[in-house]
Amino acid sequence: MSPEQCRAARAWLNWSQAELAAKAKVSSSTLRDFEAGRRVPIANNLASIRRALEDAGIQFLFDNEKAWGVAQRDLQLAVGSQAGKRVRLPRRRRRT
Repeated sequence: MSPEQCRAARAWLNWSQAELAAKAKVSSSTLRDFEAGRRVPIANNLASIRRALEDAGIQFLFDNEKAWGVAQRDLQLAVGSQAGKRVRLPRRRRRT
């Protein structure tokens, strides 16, 4: 995960640096310095940051090992007997 991907994922989720740092259980300065490109966190902190974002539904995109972007993962819903199956939600109707 690149610093740019981290910033984009955090923005997509509308999380502050403090929120992501708390969810990842890393210090705010670790996250701030990483996103600014000043340093790369130690492996376990970087993994924690990535895991927190992925757990929130973010997918990191790469092209030939080069960071390319972020996307929102297609999360499967577990609803009663439909657990583990993809569930189609009804479309919202327009008011006339």
